[in-house]
Amino acid sequence: MTISPSWDQPATSLYTDHYELTMLQAALHSGAAHRRSVFEAFARRLPDGRRYGVVGGTGRLLEGIENFRFGPAELEFLARNKVVNSQTIDWLANYKFSGNIYGYAEGDSYFPNSPILILEATFAQACVLETYVLSVLNHDSAIASAASRMAGAAGGRPCIEMGSRRTHEESAVAASRAAVIAGFASTSNLECGRRYGVQTVGTAAHSFTLLHDSERAAFAAQLQSLGADTTLLVDTYDVEAAVRTAVELAGPGLGGVRLDSGDLLAQAREVRTLLDSLGNTGTRITVTSDLDEYAIAALAAAPVDSYGVGTSLVTGSGAPTAGMVYKLVSREDDDGTFVPVAKIAKNKTSHGGRKHALRRRDAKGKATAEVIGIGHRPPDDGDDRPLLQQFMVDGVLTPGWTGAEGVRRAAERHRASMAELPGSALRLQRGEPVIPTEFQEAS
Repeated sequence: MTISPSWDQPATSLYTDHYELTMLQAALHSGAAHRRSVFEAFARRLPDGRRYGVVGGTGRLLEGIENFRFGPAELEFLARNKVVNSQTIDWLANYKFSGNIYGYAEGDSYFPNSPILILEATFAQACVLETYVLSVLNHDSAIASAASRMAGAAGGRPCIEMGSRRTHEESAVAASRAAVIAGFASTSNLECGRRYGVQTVGTAAHSFTLLHDSERAAFAAQLQSLGADTTLLVDTYDVEAAVRTAVELAGPGLGGVRLDSGDLLAQAREVRTLLDSLGNTGTRITVTSDLDEYAIAALAAAPVDSYGVGTSLVTGSGAPTAGMVYKLVSREDDDGTFVPVAKIAKNKTSHGGRKHALRRRDAKGKATAEVIGIGHRPPDDGDDRPLLQQFMVDGVLTPGWTGAEGVRRAAERHRASMAELPGSALRLQRGEPVIPTEFQEAS
């Protein structure tokens, strides 16, 4: 029996900041709320020392914008707490985003000032989405960027996302989704599997072994219930004794063993040697225990078959936010023409104007620069790749960006994007972005 992944998503309209609505009220009062505007989400810089970022959360965001409505419960809350006046509440009662949304495909790499998301709508319609846009993109892109570094360090060995218990229950689903997009093979999070159709895995924890009168009894029960291809956790007591017991009970068909403590490099080598000597050359070794991209890289020479990653992944491995901002970059003037606008500050300079972007590539298809055109499309020399996709047309989603299909497409985009970047992108040493960002003004 096949069940299509789906779920009832709640309204997202109150996942926002108070001042978004008071700003809306004031703009409605001034008459400027209905001016056509262009907003842009971008990161002024990458987290310190990172060489690239990965776009995450776009599909989730688009799903949420479809559900960004103010129903009776939301409107009653706003009225009861006097957040905004009655005229603004009347306006919100009919809210539905009806503008255009463009952006980088989810899973693609990005760099400083890349126009990751562009919204074209009235000021009123786009303004109230600011907090929600940033909440989703900052979290998911941070996780996707960390996951990409970990998958790169793993060098083709599968990584398993298993960080649900280390974060909020909803952010756990988002983190699982972002990790799979950025190169992880599977997740332990069942809700992510239900919503997005990704592979879920898992067998047993130490408590299962401790529940039974002996390790032998625990292993026997797991094998009888789950089959010989299961993975047995062998470090509750004595690793060597556990491996010998596991092989004795399961035979050469034992699927795998998991190590979750101690010197993983030394233990993996010892366990591999022992397994091979016992005839279990096909039994896989999975390692867990506070791994990050550096620990995974350090295990490159170990006979490890897969890595389980939790805390470091769901916290962005030291960069828990992507640092994105959401800025008005162009607005309609009184005569109907668009004028570029930008905040000017010493440490927070923005570039006004509607953007276009492409990835400049050499004859071998390797990226050499992020080229951003302001007010025009930058010239394409034939090897370049346009970066902006249209996700929404007049408030209607274009197909393929959300749900399970969106996750599959994003994972494919990420693989292609990583193959396009110079090899130095995979270095874990601190450094500058692997390609520069170049602006081209309209002449």
